[in-house]
Amino acid sequence: MGEIVLIRHGETEWSAARRHTSVTDLDLTDAGVRQAQAVAATVRGRTFAAVVSSPRRRALRTADLAGLAPTEVTEDLAEWNYGRYEGVTTADVHAHHDPGWDLWTDGCPGGESPTEVGARIDRLLDRVAPLLDTGDVALVAHGHSLRVTGARWIGLPPAGGGLLKLDTATVSVLGFEHGRRVIHRWNAATG
Repeated sequence: MGEIVLIRHGETEWSAARRHTSVTDLDLTDAGVRQAQAVAATVRGRTFAAVVSSPRRRALRTADLAGLAPTEVTEDLAEWNYGRYEGVTTADVHAHHDPGWDLWTDGCPGGESPTEVGARIDRLLDRVAPLLDTGDVALVAHGHSLRVTGARWIGLPPAGGGLLKLDTATVSVLGFEHGRRVIHRWNAATG
């Protein structure tokens, strides 16, 4: 039985500044390029039945620099749509918009709710889970969407992703133990 390998994209200008980035299509910083290249050594030797990527440039470029050719590019793996909070930090939302706001329970005005993100991720997991019979599956995407992926894999609601910190250009591994879905490794640095 294969494993699902989650790869968060390398650093962008906005991720470094902790700004919410969903539909804004940013490229990697120089540091992000180096981070993405380091992912290659971490995934070397794995046989991937599929490589699925978000359509955003930062994810696609990370896949390329890591030596992975996407077999599917899908909006189901895109980052949480932050709506009116696109480009804004959580600290700024709390200071200027809503001091009690919590992405994981409230979602985003003009964007997606936790339930909507969870539904996208569930669709994706339903598609890729059967592929694990033939090898590993790589998912190259974003911090919040991959955190929801980890939560949904182990049966938590989308808000459970709020308990799973995920840095740029890290590798996490989802799999099985005694037939049960588990997290084998989380937020592992590369390079």
